[in-house]
Amino acid sequence: MSLIQFLKSKTFFVQIAIVVIGLLVFVFALKFWLGVTTNHNQKIQVPDLQKLSLDEVERKLTELDLTYKIIDSASFNPDYPKKSVIEQTPLAGDFVKEKRKIYLTLNPSKYRDVTIQNLNGRTKRQASSQLRAMGLIVGTNYTYVNDIGKDVVRGLRYKGKVLNEGDKLPLNSIVDLVLGDGNGN
Repeated sequence: MSLIQFLKSKTFFVQIAIVVIGLLVFVFALKFWLGVTTNHNQKIQVPDLQKLSLDEVERKLTELDLTYKIIDSASFNPDYPKKSVIEQTPLAGDFVKEKRKIYLTLNPSKYRDVTIQNLNGRTKRQASSQLRAMGLIVGTNYTYVNDIGKDVVRGLRYKGKVLNEGDKLPLNSIVDLVLGDGNGN
């Protein structure tokens, strides 16, 4: 039997029909199996977790058969409670399936610390600019000491305590300047 005769034979068409039917059965069986195992059309709405503590988050997500993972702590935000949720992914209102992880970004318990640099000998204006650039607030309670340089920095204070180079303060702390009065020898 030649190839052309085989392609025209009844056996060839029967085999093609078996392959096509088998392929269709396989595709429909696979579609049905995926629909069952992946919980197709299941929707759980993600709750709004912002400003909630981890205990409240865990309780709320356990009720919905969801889990969470903490991915990061952001910069401290005083508008949110300490160690509460600032951001979440997926967002509140999105739909997910059961056992899905919700990724959380938490508010740290305080501002990050800033290391104090040596500002002695700088002008009040230079020191104020540098302190603001570091994330500190320059106070208005200037202390003047007897010194030849007028408005030259001779020290820093935080809540009445003298600050030294290398000391650490939380971001947004108020630092008071100790300045020369210009009347020294």
